[in-house]
Amino acid sequence: MVHVELFHDPATSTLTYVVYDPDSKDAVVIDSVLDYDPMSSTVSTASVEKVAAFLEKEGLRLHWALETHAHADHLTASPWLKKRFGGRTAIGAGIREVQAIFKTVFDMPPSFRTDGSQFDVLLEDGQVLEAGALRIETLSTPGHTPGCVSYLIGDVVFTGDALFIEDYGTGRCDFPRGSADTLYTSIHDKLYALPDETRVFVGHDYQPGGRPMRAETTIGRSKRENVHLRAETTRGDFVALRNARDATLAAPRLLWHSVQVNIDAGRLPAEHDNGVRYLRIPLNLRKPVDDDGARRDARTS
Repeated sequence: MVHVELFHDPATSTLTYVVYDPDSKDAVVIDSVLDYDPMSSTVSTASVEKVAAFLEKEGLRLHWALETHAHADHLTASPWLKKRFGGRTAIGAGIREVQAIFKTVFDMPPSFRTDGSQFDVLLEDGQVLEAGALRIETLSTPGHTPGCVSYLIGDVVFTGDALFIEDYGTGRCDFPRGSADTLYTSIHDKLYALPDETRVFVGHDYQPGGRPMRAETTIGRSKRENVHLRAETTRGDFVALRNARDATLAAPRLLWHSVQVNIDAGRLPAEHDNGVRYLRIPLNLRKPVDDDGARRDARTS
């Protein structure tokens, strides 16, 4: 049985996992976090250093830094891990669609590539990665974003933002090219097709009702109890519920900060001539305004 060590980032409710074989010392990291403080606009490595300390303490060999998708709520620390421990980066092949969308949103330069080549490997549905003694099967699970994947390793599946703990439900689908209908297929037809005893490790836990943090459930429990999508939930009911809930949600606090970094495989923006790095933050993206801040007339917007 593979071993799973989890790391919780309270600032973003993100769960990072080190998955490893204790005999061979082979390991992968899933969904790492580079800390970012939006008030001071500074990054730091406190969270990922905890992961590094565990890798070193256990004498683990890092083969892959894996992403379930281009996160909209935290920056990835994959480049830091790769520089420190070696290994390679991988993400679902759907990242190319996400890159194309956000290249326009952020008005990124023509040199920004939308072919996914910033990552070492782009993963297709069913593709298997080898990490020494570990065998990692890619499950394409879009809906939250077009590029989401889950990772099946032994009897464990890491679902990212597709499927959460049963009392919180499923991931939102209101990002560009997100789709509640697609997410239904990903969960109901693919994840729920796994054996009921399959352990599920989720990408976030928002601790509804203030309960203690939980990272793990099972496919069987999700099928019985998930508040958004149970085994018997119809596609129409889920899509209606998901779309109605999404209409009430605010944008993630670090949406604009994180996406532009994560679609570039976690590379921070290049330094300008003054030695400073700058993020691009769109202003009034959906409701354009004039120079004075007044909303632009709809006829000219």
